[in-house]
Amino acid sequence: MRILQVSAEIFPLLKTGGLADIAGALPLALAAAGEEVRVLLPGFPAILAGVKGLAPVAAFTAPWGEPARLLKGHLATAGAPDLPTYVIEAPSLYDRPGNPYEDANRQPYGDNHRRFALLGWAAARLAQGLDPEWAPELVHAHDWHAALAPAYLAFADWTGRQRVRSLYTIHNLAYQGVFPPWTFTELGLPHQAFQVNGLEYHGQVSFMKAGLFYADRLSTVSPTYAGEIQTPEQGFGLDGLLRSRSYTLHGILNAVDDAVWNPAADPLLAAPYDVRRPGGKTACKAALQQKLGLAVAPDAPLFVIVSRLTEQKGLPLVLDGLDALLAQGGQFALLGSGDAWLQDAFRRRAADAPESVSVTIGYDEPLAHQLFGGSDVTLVPSLFEPCGLTQMYGLRYGSLPLVHRVGGLADTVVDCTLEDMAAGTATGFTFDEFSGEGYQRAMRRAFALYARPADWRRVRATAMRRPADWGTAAARYIEVYKWALG
Repeated sequence: MRILQVSAEIFPLLKTGGLADIAGALPLALAAAGEEVRVLLPGFPAILAGVKGLAPVAAFTAPWGEPARLLKGHLATAGAPDLPTYVIEAPSLYDRPGNPYEDANRQPYGDNHRRFALLGWAAARLAQGLDPEWAPELVHAHDWHAALAPAYLAFADWTGRQRVRSLYTIHNLAYQGVFPPWTFTELGLPHQAFQVNGLEYHGQVSFMKAGLFYADRLSTVSPTYAGEIQTPEQGFGLDGLLRSRSYTLHGILNAVDDAVWNPAADPLLAAPYDVRRPGGKTACKAALQQKLGLAVAPDAPLFVIVSRLTEQKGLPLVLDGLDALLAQGGQFALLGSGDAWLQDAFRRRAADAPESVSVTIGYDEPLAHQLFGGSDVTLVPSLFEPCGLTQMYGLRYGSLPLVHRVGGLADTVVDCTLEDMAAGTATGFTFDEFSGEGYQRAMRRAFALYARPADWRRVRATAMRRPADWGTAAARYIEVYKWALG
């Protein structure tokens, strides 16, 4: 199959979260399975700089009259063939420093509707033959940034050619790409698209709803989340639409790119290690403690967070439970950025106890690897979590996840109950009630298990062996592509 993957970011060129990891790994897994895959990306500076051999394919015009060019090059990948890559050149829309979605004051750009409508528009134009040498059979659009692609495909003129099908993947239903109603006039869609059975959402324009309504098939990033988003509690006002399309909705669990996240061959770690030779993890912990200015204490359990700093991620629970964590002899390290009040609150805790608490604001890819490699517990106490990749990285690196049992967290972490430990399936710590007490009970179980080194090592080995390969996930996506085409 000829498949076009459409995303706003891709690892390793541009990453603000887990979307980039998936956008970078899935095309390679599909190609390894024998599919013909290309990717389409907006021309942000990091992407233009990172895609090799860019050459013009065609000029085209946005629905509101702005000129743009489609470029084609390739993305070099370690240990795999280069990935054919299309990039949209539109400097007035994309040539901006920093975050691809927000200005320096962390406010969404006022023309984001144009910036990401162009991404969907270019995908549809490619499907209609913009590149005379290649056209997809199926367009796979990721998250709200690419969600207009299925709408443009639905209203395209397919006279004399086979209609190109689409799959739309929800990465986080909470971020929907909602814009004022006047923006609809610039999108180049017919007036009948702005209604309840279309893009209209409480009088506004919802890019997310466009993807959900017009795509031939839908997917999201874990089986449990696929069920949760069909409820009023987690449907963010779209649960009715999702229930009506439940027969098209598939929950496909994310995976881990072993070429990037592998403690046995990770050049960013102080020492390599794996299940059979776990000794290097001790060296990684000591190196991390030293780097962060923490007391180099091998027996102190080290808890880490690598996350966007938002309330959705359960971080108030972590703040409220930090005194108890430290009182039991634990250490804590955080890497992330987000809400100013959370950044300030964690910074204050680090200033109060610098040998026990480390806080790094921002994102640092090498440090993220070192945090998983050197820690004992990865904290992911999210209020809701479509899939989550940090707990999967924690499992891979033997940093046992402590998670709220929702979404993909429920699908990937097995609690250290006596029966699950006896069965050899336990991989971490979970709590059901989203409360301080629920979180702290799970934390106390972590300390209790850590005090039993032999049991801790057994659980850690089970966690590190948990399969999370992209080959399995890619096979599921291929099934869904075939259903869409059928």
